[in-house]
Amino acid sequence: MSDTKTPPPLPPLPGQPIEGPGSPRDVPPLPGMSTLDPAEMPDAIRAELEAPDPAAIDTGAAELKSGLNRCPRCGSSDIRPRLGTDLLVCEYCRHEWHGERVEELFGFGDGIAGLRGTVMASGAQDIDADAATLMSFKCSGCGAEVTVNTESTMTARCHWCRHVFGVNEQVPNGAVPDAVLPFHIRKDDAVARIRQFVDKRKLLALKAFKDEFTPENVVGVYLPYMIVDGNASASVAGTGEIKTREYTRGTGNDKKTYYDADVYRIERHVDFTVDDLPLESSSERGNLDVNVNTNNIINTILPFDTKNAVRWNASYLNGFTSEKRNTNVEALRPRLEDQLLSIARAQVEGSTRRYTRGVRWEAEALDVHGTRWVSMYLPVWLYSYHQPGRNGGMLHYIAVNGRTGETMGSVPVQQWKLLLTALSVGTVVEAIAIAILVGMS
Repeated sequence: MSDTKTPPPLPPLPGQPIEGPGSPRDVPPLPGMSTLDPAEMPDAIRAELEAPDPAAIDTGAAELKSGLNRCPRCGSSDIRPRLGTDLLVCEYCRHEWHGERVEELFGFGDGIAGLRGTVMASGAQDIDADAATLMSFKCSGCGAEVTVNTESTMTARCHWCRHVFGVNEQVPNGAVPDAVLPFHIRKDDAVARIRQFVDKRKLLALKAFKDEFTPENVVGVYLPYMIVDGNASASVAGTGEIKTREYTRGTGNDKKTYYDADVYRIERHVDFTVDDLPLESSSERGNLDVNVNTNNIINTILPFDTKNAVRWNASYLNGFTSEKRNTNVEALRPRLEDQLLSIARAQVEGSTRRYTRGVRWEAEALDVHGTRWVSMYLPVWLYSYHQPGRNGGMLHYIAVNGRTGETMGSVPVQQWKLLLTALSVGTVVEAIAIAILVGMS
């Protein structure tokens, strides 16, 4: 007998097959397990595995990646948008030029009915969590380093030679979209619209809000959206009723109204396309919890004329702030599908008008054949007011569409004033009813 231990086997050489006890070849499969056949997988999993990778459309401008957006006439980098137009203007020689509309440049308005799978513009690609927020440029004029914080701005001026730098390279941090829709409404116009909106509601407004209301503090901000084209089909099924008779039974307070109706089983199918459907691509703006904010206000100033959006150029953001996109396409699909189903219901509504007692949809199915996603900045003048309260209070917004001037907002109200008004209105209504009854007797 020997007390010496058997030495462990040496590891295999590179390229040598792994065999012997404990190797994968010696481990029997678990009961019931076999090689997975895609045909045996659930439909949803098989579709995801077999789906082609998203096709990409490169919308980047190679000539702008250096960070210097130069005037095509004199070469100056001091460029600003000309408000009220889609033009850029050189602050040095006053030359003006128009950005390229992405609708024609990349054919975003074409082929919607033929969309299959997922097509993304390059600015809509997934965000890399490790991508830097701070972008640095080496100034070609003086050699200094210029840093831009893309969380809130896309342009910066060199402190030494005054060159203006803009972030145009589509780094995957969500800050650089494919397109931008320039502001048309000026700040003084937005201030006047907000003031007019609040003046009509001051009677019931919170006193602190009226005391602190300063519409001049309105901010011009570019909000991130995904603009989606889609090709889809939907089927809905349910029951519809056509009233055939109405009658009452009982007397006095026990009188009740009854209906007789013919009940039908209804099925509808519709093929449709959507063109330029906007979805918020900021999780903060997409949070529509009415208990903590009034982000839903921003949806009420839609639509935007997205057909006029131009190719991304950071110079359009000179003088404005911006919010980064932080939501990827896959995270937005459930919201897109909800929107598409709503559109499908509206499409079939015209064919159900004969059902006078209404229609109840009991089953819905949506098939999205293809989508195209374009990342875009849309212009909004935004005034905010924080109302203190429980659970952090409420954040109120008044928003002005930076293209059309459409204005909507939320004004915090004094609850006792609201109650008093409701009681007064109720008293007036009651008095009118009594007067009518007296006149009839």
